[in-house]
Amino acid sequence: MNTEEQKKAAALAALDYIKPGMKVGLGTGSTANHFIAALGEKVKAGLDVLAVPTSRSTRDLATKFGIPLTDLEKHPFLDITVDGADEFNEKFELVKGGGGALLLEKIVATSSRYMVVIADESKKVSTLGRFPLAVEVIPFGVRATAWKIERAMKICGVSGSIDLRRKEGKPFKTDSGNAILDLGLGSIPHPARLSELIKSIPGVVETGIFVDICGIILMGTKDGVKTFRKA
Repeated sequence: MNTEEQKKAAALAALDYIKPGMKVGLGTGSTANHFIAALGEKVKAGLDVLAVPTSRSTRDLATKFGIPLTDLEKHPFLDITVDGADEFNEKFELVKGGGGALLLEKIVATSSRYMVVIADESKKVSTLGRFPLAVEVIPFGVRATAWKIERAMKICGVSGSIDLRRKEGKPFKTDSGNAILDLGLGSIPHPARLSELIKSIPGVVETGIFVDICGIILMGTKDGVKTFRKA
């Protein structure tokens, strides 16, 4: 299977975890989109679920496929969230945020009993950091926030670039109206410590490091889907 087929296989495997009556968090991104399409087919066939989207794009796609939607105000506790990841390691630590939805993704995932990650085999790494780490920050004082993040990086023994994410030449805005700084670190030996230090900085909203949130990873490979379960 090629990469896209691996993503789709992992997404289809996640359907086995969805039961009638569940409240389901829907992730954002190309792999999550495969799951949304597959879940839509199940709903069309009679599956009774309610879903909470993690972005406007996910909401629009779920609506297109006829998936009934709700929100965390009406249903603050979800049964499961199915989402992709930019990277994951054997400790079930993730890097997310390539699509810019990391804040809402983390809120929804931590409101769920289980988080199931679906990914192709290229996303599995020995050490996080190959993919840029997204940090969501408020627009006020972005440069000041950036140099404080650089200081936190030094404390954790990492270095690299800090770039303001742009889209079509303009600063990228998240669905919450915030900016994103992309950290090109190469390696993150202590993800939890780095995330906590960065989040302690005024102006930082959230980081794309997910620790102690995901419990199941479904990884599409050339030979089928491999399942990882956290002990």
